[in-house]
Amino acid sequence: MMPRILPVEPGAVPILVWSRALPPGAEKQLRHIAAQPYVVEHVAAMPDVHVASGVAVGTVFATEHHVVPGALGGDLGCGVSAWRFPQPASLPGRDVLEPLLARLAREVPVGDAVHRGRGVPLPSELESPSLSTQKLRHAWERLAPRHLGTLGGGNHFLELDRDADGDVWLLLHTGSRGMGAAIADHHLRVARALGQGALPALDTHTPEGIACLADTQQACHFARANRDAIAARAVPLVAEALGLAPDAESTVDVHHNHVAAEEHGGRVLLIHRKGAVGLEAGQRGLIPGSMGTASYVVEGRGEPRAFRSCSHGAGRVLTRTEARARIRPAALEHALRRVVYERGRAAALVEEAPAAYRDITEVLEDEADLVTPLLRLTPLAVLKG
Repeated sequence: MMPRILPVEPGAVPILVWSRALPPGAEKQLRHIAAQPYVVEHVAAMPDVHVASGVAVGTVFATEHHVVPGALGGDLGCGVSAWRFPQPASLPGRDVLEPLLARLAREVPVGDAVHRGRGVPLPSELESPSLSTQKLRHAWERLAPRHLGTLGGGNHFLELDRDADGDVWLLLHTGSRGMGAAIADHHLRVARALGQGALPALDTHTPEGIACLADTQQACHFARANRDAIAARAVPLVAEALGLAPDAESTVDVHHNHVAAEEHGGRVLLIHRKGAVGLEAGQRGLIPGSMGTASYVVEGRGEPRAFRSCSHGAGRVLTRTEARARIRPAALEHALRRVVYERGRAAALVEEAPAAYRDITEVLEDEADLVTPLLRLTPLAVLKG
């Protein structure tokens, strides 16, 4: 669909919306960020836009020399990775998937679980990051070894899917865990004390703005390292269960809570994405649906009006509280009758039921000028955080 342009308010930049359904609360948040003095060009709302803390999920905007800590979410660098296992002799059944899911749950700490004691050894590139404060460096020493290689909770997942050719895919969604949250919280406090605008921003010509950008980038490095650490445990288990090696060249990794310096319209801008993926034209990405519906491998179309962005998923239509109130465990069990999952956790997993999310087909229709779908991935087994 072509984007809708909301009526422009005095002193604000335009808002372009790629969603047929714009929740009133999300529109209010979009208008709030569009009115900030540091925002340039326009604000782009992705098809999965919905209300969140500070800034709506699915919001993309640009600044010239400001970073906005409150516009990136707490899980800095959160993203999705995928590995393809080409053409098994037959699709794995429950006899394979159920023990595999149980092994993954034992090998990868999920939910609130972290590594015990001092944690795991850190790769050399993560051992002594140059974070901006002593407190953050101490937090890194304490948290990074215990959180590296852990999934976390909420909508984070490990998932086995199949495509139309019969290939099996392992999808992984997680981020920077407690370390990213500590970095985000620190710079949000600094911005509230020293920043500009009703949603405080830090000027990147100041030491505080420079530090925020550098620390945020370090959190994104940790998020990618976290996905790699989980993959180092999960991929061999899947390979063993399927009797197949993954195709390394088909691996995809994208993150969706970040700020990046990019050239748009002939000048370098700081593009803020909260719950949105940046894809160059021809670059592959991933758009997950929900634990009972399809996900997609897509290719970016480089749409300049969206700052070369797309949705990061299907987008919630029910808050977690609403989902718990409205969706019964029996309804979740019916929706997931063809998917292997931890049935004993059905009461807790209603927050992530397919009914809590938008129809992923509609989302893709709404962003037809942002991405081209390449592969439809249907879930076989899901391990939720």
